[in-house]
Amino acid sequence: MPTRNLNLMDYSEITSSAPIALHSHGWRAKCLQRLVRLELPVPKTVALSFAAVRAIAAGSIPDLGTMVGRFDAGQLLSVRPSAENPDWGGPGAILNIGMNDARHAEIAALHGEAVATALYLGFVQSYAQHVARLDPDMFSEVEPSAAALRAALRDYESEMEDPFPQDPKRQLAEVLRSMARAWEGTSARLLRQARGAPAEAGLGLVVQAMAAGYGSETSGTGVIQFIDATTGTPQITGRYAARGQGRDEVSDNPRAIYLTRDKRGPSLEEQHPEAFAQLIRHGAICRERLREEMQIEFTVVDGALWVLDALKVQHSSRSAIRTAVSLANDGVITRKEALLRVSPLTLAELLHRQVDPRGKRDVLVRGIAASPGAATGRLVFTSQAAQASASRGESCILARRETSPEDIRGMHAASGVLTERGGMTSHAAVIGRGLGLPCIVGATGVRIDLKAKQMHTGRVLLSEGDLVTIDGTTGELLKGTVDLLDAAQDESFTTLLEWADNLRDIDVRANADTPTDARIARGFNAGGIGLCRTEHMFFEDDRLTVMREMIFADTAQDRAAALARLLPMQRSDFIELFSIMQGLPVCIRLFDPPLHEFLPHTREGMGKLADALDLPLSEVTRRSEDLAEFNPMLGLRGVRLGVTVPEIYEMQARAIFEATIETADRGEKVVPEIMIPLVSAKREVELVKARIDAIAASVRVEKGTEFEYRLGVMVETPRAALRAAEIAQHSDFMSFGTNDLTQMTYGLSRDDAGKFMSYYVQAGVYPEDPFHVLDTDGVGELLLIAAERGRSVRKDLTLSICGEHGGSPESIAFCRNAGFDYVSCSAYRVPVARLAAAQLTIGDKDKAKAMPDLR
Repeated sequence: MPTRNLNLMDYSEITSSAPIALHSHGWRAKCLQRLVRLELPVPKTVALSFAAVRAIAAGSIPDLGTMVGRFDAGQLLSVRPSAENPDWGGPGAILNIGMNDARHAEIAALHGEAVATALYLGFVQSYAQHVARLDPDMFSEVEPSAAALRAALRDYESEMEDPFPQDPKRQLAEVLRSMARAWEGTSARLLRQARGAPAEAGLGLVVQAMAAGYGSETSGTGVIQFIDATTGTPQITGRYAARGQGRDEVSDNPRAIYLTRDKRGPSLEEQHPEAFAQLIRHGAICRERLREEMQIEFTVVDGALWVLDALKVQHSSRSAIRTAVSLANDGVITRKEALLRVSPLTLAELLHRQVDPRGKRDVLVRGIAASPGAATGRLVFTSQAAQASASRGESCILARRETSPEDIRGMHAASGVLTERGGMTSHAAVIGRGLGLPCIVGATGVRIDLKAKQMHTGRVLLSEGDLVTIDGTTGELLKGTVDLLDAAQDESFTTLLEWADNLRDIDVRANADTPTDARIARGFNAGGIGLCRTEHMFFEDDRLTVMREMIFADTAQDRAAALARLLPMQRSDFIELFSIMQGLPVCIRLFDPPLHEFLPHTREGMGKLADALDLPLSEVTRRSEDLAEFNPMLGLRGVRLGVTVPEIYEMQARAIFEATIETADRGEKVVPEIMIPLVSAKREVELVKARIDAIAASVRVEKGTEFEYRLGVMVETPRAALRAAEIAQHSDFMSFGTNDLTQMTYGLSRDDAGKFMSYYVQAGVYPEDPFHVLDTDGVGELLLIAAERGRSVRKDLTLSICGEHGGSPESIAFCRNAGFDYVSCSAYRVPVARLAAAQLTIGDKDKAKAMPDLR
C-alpha cells in the first residue's frame, strides 16, 4: 500500500491549550500537558495520537521535517510510549535519537570524548536491539570506549549491510515505526490483554527534547517521590546520578546519590539546594493540582531543573489507603473519592501479615489463593502434629490432601494451611477464611505422602519439619523464611471504613461459629452474625465424645440423655455469643452435617472410640458402616436430621431459648434468629417449626419469662428457591447458602471442581469460577425467583446471602439491587464488604440497571 505523510493534526506540540486527551493520546501525553499547565519546567514535547501511531504501523511516514523543526537544531530526542493506562505497558523508551558522528564530535568538544562516546555507544546498542531487532548478545552493554564504539558501528553495518543511519530524521522515523509495530504485534496484544487492556487499545507516543544531564558535574538525572510506596508514610525517596540519563541510570548506577542529607554519603539537597527546593515545591503542586502522590523524573542541567515526566506512585495496599485518607483529610479530594480510590479486595491484605514485596521469592508450589495472609513455619502433615507444634510454641504449616471437620483443631493450631485438592469453597478454604488463616488449595503438581511424611512438588522434595512460608494472597508456597509485613489496621484503615459505613445502604454481617469468631466479627464492626454453624461447636474433645455417644444411642431416650449433657455447653456458647454481639442480631443455623463426619475414619480411631464407649470394635465398625453414604452431601443431613432425629434440634432450640432468657436477665435483650438448613419442601419447615414452637412454649412456662425469636430457612436447594412462596408462609427470613446452591445448581462438587475449573474458565465455558464469583445468570436467577415469590406472600420477609460469595463486591452489587437486606461473609471479609457496599452507594451501579428492585 502506498505511504502518505501524516497530517499535522495527527501530532501536536504539548502546550497548555493543545488538543491532548487521555483517550486519544494516552496517559503520559496528558500528564505532561498537566505539568505544562502547572508551569513546571518541561522540555519541549510533541505528542502523537493513537491514530497517528496506527497509521505509522500501517506504513505511513510522519512529516518529520515539520516535527523535527519544532526542536532546536541538533537537539537530541527521546521517544516514550503513552498508552491510555500506564499498567498496560508498551515498548521501552529510546533515548538520544539524533546521535551521529557529527553530534559525537560536537559533544566531545563541549564535554569530553568519554561523555560523547558513552552517549553514542548507548544509542547504537539501543537502536540495534530495539529498532533494527539485531541479536542482543552482539550489542550487549560493554565499558564505553572508542574501540567499543567502532566495534558496535562495524557490527551494525555488517549485520544490516548498511552503515548506521546518520540522518536524525531517518533515525526518528525508524524508532517511531518500530515502536508502533511492536505495539500491534501478537505477543504485545496478548501481554496487554493479560494486564486488563482491551484488544484494540491504542498507543500514543511522545517525542521529547533530551535535557543534557550528561554535561558538566553540575548536571545529572534523578527520580523523586514524597511518600514511601510500601507504607504511605510521608518520606522523600529516590536517587540522583550525576552526568546520567534516564531511570535505568538512576537505579543501576552505583554512583547514584541520595536526595536528602544523609550520613551515608552526598545528597542532591547539598549539591543542588535550589533545584532540590524546586522539586519539593513541584511535588506539593502536583499533589494538590493533580490530586495524587506523584513520582517525578527530573534532570539538572548546569544547576537548572527540568521535569521530564511524572506518574502516579505505585502503591501497596497500605500505602493506597493511607494516601487516599490523607488526601481527603487535606481537602485535596472528597471522602467519596477517597473511598472509590481503594479497591475493596486490597483491604483483605491489610488484615493479615503479608510477604514484603521488596524481598526475593523462591516459589516451591503454586495453587489457588483461598485465604489471604502470610506465615512462616515448619511443615507438618497431620492435625496431631500441628497441635503438638502449637503446644511447643512453634509455628507450623499444615499440609493435607484435603481437610475435613476432623482437622478443625489442627487448623486452629497451624499458622497456615495447604491442600493438594479443593477449590474456593472447599472445607479448607471456607474455614481458613473464617479463621483468618493463610490458605492455599488445589496446589498444582503437589503429591503428599503421609506415610513418609513428605511432599513432592515436582521440583523439590519437602519433609516434615522443613521451614516454608505460605502466601495465601498469591497462592504460593515459598522456600524458607522471608520478610513479612505486619497487619495494618491503623488509623487510616479505621477512618476509611467509618466513612464507608456512613454511606452504605445494605447491612453487612459475619459468619461466626464460636465466641472467638464473634469477637473478631465485632472488632470489624459487623452488623451482627448472619450464620453461626453450630456443628463446629461439637468438635472439642469433651463434646465430641458425648456427640459420638448420641450417635451410637439405640433409642430416642438414650439420644436425648446424651444430648442433655451437651445442652449446658451449647447454652454457654450462645450466652457468650449474645454477650459479645451486644444486642446485634445473631442467626443460628441448626445442626447441618451428616453424622458420619463426627466419627473416626481409621482403624486406630475406631479402636479408641470402642474403648471410650465400652463397645466391641465390631459394633463400632458396623455402626460406622451403616452411617456411611455414597453421597453424604446429598444424604441424611440438615433439615432431614431435624425431621428423623428431632432430639438434636430440640436440644439446640432449648439451649438458644435458655441463653436468650439468661442474657435478658443481664440487661441485654436478644431476639435470636433460628435457621433451618437445607430445606426443599414446605412440610419440612412445618414439622421443625412445630417442634421448635413447642420447645419455646415449654421454656416460657418453665422459666416464667417471655421472649421473642425469629424462625427462618437457609435456601440451598434449587427446589427451595422455586417453592419459596410456600416456604415463606412459615418463615420470617430466607438466607441463601450460595455455596451449596451453586453446587446443586451446577451439579459440581465444590471440593473437587478446583481440579479442572481453571481449564473451564480458560476455555470460556464459565466466565469465572462460580464458587468464587456468584453466577448471576444461573444461580442469580434462582435467587431472584425466590426473592420475588417469597415476598409476594410475605412483604416483610428478610432476605440475605450467607455463603462465601457474601464478601465479594460483585455479589453485594447483585444483592443490593435485588432488594436484599444484608450480606454475611467470613469475619475477615467484613471490611471488604463494608467498603464495596459504600462504593456501590456512591455510584457503581452498572449491574443494578439490568435487575429488578424487589424492595
